[in-house]
Amino acid sequence: MMSEADETASPDVSQSMATAQRAFQFWLDKSTIHILPRWAAFLCLLILFFLRIYLIQGFFIVAYGLGIFLLNNFIAFLSPKDDPMLSDDGPSLPNTSREASEYRPFTRRLPEFKFWYSCFKGTFVSIGMTFFGIFDIPVFWPILVFYFIMLFFMTMKRQILHMYKHRYVPLSWGKTKYKGGAQGQYGGGVKSRQ
Repeated sequence: MMSEADETASPDVSQSMATAQRAFQFWLDKSTIHILPRWAAFLCLLILFFLRIYLIQGFFIVAYGLGIFLLNNFIAFLSPKDDPMLSDDGPSLPNTSREASEYRPFTRRLPEFKFWYSCFKGTFVSIGMTFFGIFDIPVFWPILVFYFIMLFFMTMKRQILHMYKHRYVPLSWGKTKYKGGAQGQYGGGVKSRQ
């Protein structure tokens, strides 16, 4: 008798979980085009996390772990997907003149939306961890701050040198706008008459 009740309750639970997952994915997909509100929400969540850490005066190891996680995501966001340093045989020259002249745009190892989503989830989990005393490991927090700053500058220096060596810029500020001369009737350039 008990197993029949479990079998009938299980499809309802799985169906409601699937419905909740679809609704969550729907709103997540809708948020992809709203870059500034997404990052503002992440910033608010991060401020809330650090405010909680400051008021509790504990969970410094959780904050340090979150900092390392965010730094790792940031490095993946700045890195190219096809990194010549990661290939087995090292950087190679193009085989044909077509490959040499081919323009390949910068493709990130971690796209912007996945970067935001990963950072948001990590911060949300870190806030959740501050509600459990088992994660409040006593540490001397100035050492963690010093070590994190040192780690940040060392990894950013390495990343900037990598960007300089392989001549790529991971940040773009939209479509390039060209300043042309005189405008024609349909917005194009004016053909000069001779």
